[in-house]
Amino acid sequence: MQKIFSCLLVVVFLVQGLNTNAQQKLSIRDAIQIALKNSYDIKLVENTVAIAKNNNDYGVAGALPTVSATGNENKTSSTLQQQYADPTRNTTKSGVDGTTVSAGVSASLILFNGYRVQTTKERLAILENQSNSFLQTQIQNTTATVMQQYYNIVRQQAYLTTIEKSIEASQQRLDIIKEKQKVGVANEADLLQSNLDLNALLQAKQNQLLVIDQAKDDLLNTMVMPANAAITISDSIFVDGTLSFKDIEAKSLLNPSLQSAEQQIKINQLIEKETRALMYPTLRANTGYNFSSNKSAAGFSLLNETYGPTLGVTLSVPLYAGGASKKSYKNAIINTSSANIQYQNAIADMATSVTKTYQSYKTSVNQLGTEAENYQMSQALLNLVMQKFQLGSATIVDVKQAQQSFENAGFRLVSLVYTAKIAEVELKRLSNQLAF
Repeated sequence: MQKIFSCLLVVVFLVQGLNTNAQQKLSIRDAIQIALKNSYDIKLVENTVAIAKNNNDYGVAGALPTVSATGNENKTSSTLQQQYADPTRNTTKSGVDGTTVSAGVSASLILFNGYRVQTTKERLAILENQSNSFLQTQIQNTTATVMQQYYNIVRQQAYLTTIEKSIEASQQRLDIIKEKQKVGVANEADLLQSNLDLNALLQAKQNQLLVIDQAKDDLLNTMVMPANAAITISDSIFVDGTLSFKDIEAKSLLNPSLQSAEQQIKINQLIEKETRALMYPTLRANTGYNFSSNKSAAGFSLLNETYGPTLGVTLSVPLYAGGASKKSYKNAIINTSSANIQYQNAIADMATSVTKTYQSYKTSVNQLGTEAENYQMSQALLNLVMQKFQLGSATIVDVKQAQQSFENAGFRLVSLVYTAKIAEVELKRLSNQLAF
């Protein structure tokens, strides 16, 4: 752990020299909070959660009565012809006005339908829980993405610091050669080569600045912020070297994506019960209040009105529907089997991901101490060679080789720390322990 700590101090040193003037300083915590607040993906899943919550209701499940009101009014104009045993009473009229008015309120309540209502309500509750699992998965994924992009910027800035330190060495080498040339102890070839090396590093710096800007654009996009927003990141990469494989493996079973897959099995099992309930009789209680009025300007009855309450039950027994219900039930059983297979496959994939990621994490952590020592030695070597070059006991080739060793050691160290950190983030995401 002491080696790891010294390695982290080196990474801190690498990124401390960055200019942070006139820009908004952004911490990892701020970046995650902004992303979680603004993320379109999270907002979409939150809408799904809201819909599932609205649907998790006894009314949607069919447990509550349905009430409806109806009203109707018809006017007629007809020809009336009446004949009686006494011909003197016979009547024939045209343009006879008539009015029919009817209104009513009815209510219906399911008393029994094979427990389909109770099963549907239970399924709606699990669907709400599953949508919350989807939301937790999206939150974890967004957090992991922000951390990866954030620490990538830190990594690229550390690369830039290494290039800048090498530029300083190249400039120092060039200055020494110019001084030696004044006294006639340096040749033109060394001067040209030093200028070429310095220009190459200056170009590399410009390219690295572009890489940093584009990495910031990616982070700003995830945070749903304008691409031209001025931010600065002056942070370090600290690796948690205490993660345990057994702990990660056990907690990975609590991953929201696995929980949602397990919930899907329960949902499909309830759909089986709902489908099977279609084969059972349905008993409904019916009640209401009806009013009917018929008026006519002529005829046997000039006014006929009826009104009053109604009460009854309706029993519906499914006898034959072409075998559709049985086929639907068999399909539901198959879907449950498929959900179980998908769950088992998800568990296997999770175990593989945990194993591979932990291997990468552990290997990177074990190499950090050695790589930190390599970086420190390469820096000491460069300083020593520069001193010897100034005294004339080292050649330009020696300086160039020492610079190359320093650059490679710096790049390797930062890449290794970043790899270890990304593996740590992924392990915590898989085990549902990603916090900030």
